[in-house]
Amino acid sequence: MDFGIDGFGVIVTGASRGLGAAIARALVAEGANVVAAARSLDALTGLAAEAPEKIAPLSCDMRDKSEVAALVGTCIDRFGRLDAVVNNAGIAPVGKLVDTDLSVMEETMAVNVIAPAVLSKSAAQRWIASEKPGSVINVASTAGLNGKALLSGYSASKGAVVRLTEALAAEWARYGIRVNTIAPGAFETDAQANVINNPELLAERLKKIPARRMGAPHEIGPLAAYLVSPLSDFVTAACFVIDGGEVAKL
Repeated sequence: MDFGIDGFGVIVTGASRGLGAAIARALVAEGANVVAAARSLDALTGLAAEAPEKIAPLSCDMRDKSEVAALVGTCIDRFGRLDAVVNNAGIAPVGKLVDTDLSVMEETMAVNVIAPAVLSKSAAQRWIASEKPGSVINVASTAGLNGKALLSGYSASKGAVVRLTEALAAEWARYGIRVNTIAPGAFETDAQANVINNPELLAERLKKIPARRMGAPHEIGPLAAYLVSPLSDFVTAACFVIDGGEVAKL
């Protein structure tokens, strides 16, 4: 399928690894140009080397609102346009809330909620002013649909992302700006390394997934490409769960 995004300018945060890198690769494969943002520029080296003319690596601290907002100008300066934003960067501290300093939750909300709001706002301001609408994709989590023990801050932040998506979609639909969420379940990424590398833990984890496997990172790419593309022009405020049936418990 031709997604019709050849030459598009897209910002992908948290692009150095895992789902962010997979999304960036999928968009580039469809012809888009990507500003790949992550805290560590070194971590982006491998990704950028795969398509140096189409991937612009950029160090960005998601806790710094000015750096996050500046991504919009960087994409326009580098590729001449901005068509979509993929808010993928996130942190997931593990621990019991009663034993955790609340500064940890504050940082989680800053990275997982405030940064996507800042970047979405900055992009929307450009799109509204230029009368050229775009697409925002917020990467949430199934933890934002059903809260998970030991992940109180993460669950709260990803739940907020889902509600933020709906609110912004309602506000910006009149401008043709679409805002959607992808809520991944368990994927074979570094975030699941402690489970993947422990056969007993892995077996227990897979019992909770009707598909009896974790997702492969490349499986999220086509969905992201669709939500960036004009093919999804009537799709907004939607939450796409991609988790092998775990939330539904089929």
